[in-house]
Amino acid sequence: MSRRDDERLADVIASAEAIASHLDRGGLDDGLVFDAVRVRLIEIGEAVKDIDPVVLADEPDIPWRDVAGIRGHLAHRYFDTTHSIVQATVDHDPPPLLAAARRLLDRMDLETETNA
Repeated sequence: MSRRDDERLADVIASAEAIASHLDRGGLDDGLVFDAVRVRLIEIGEAVKDIDPVVLADEPDIPWRDVAGIRGHLAHRYFDTTHSIVQATVDHDPPPLLAAARRLLDRMDLETETNA
């Protein structure tokens, strides 16, 4: 059974929050933190690639295709993944992505309440 867009947005939110938590425990020079953050970035990309593009279009400032694309790079080119790629991603992407995912989920919840 396919998961709904709201569930996938919740996955994005949970993974972005987990990245922040992992980074609070240590930097990416710690191998466990690096691996944990990398896995969460893969989860975000996996979730985003399966969300209806019409839903994502409501947040046009987020490069959704790039967010989904990082998943492929991190998952399939593990030995080509440098700390600088992951560091640049976590320095730039999670806060706006988290905010956008929350807004999208809030809109979906509001639409559900309105239609109920």
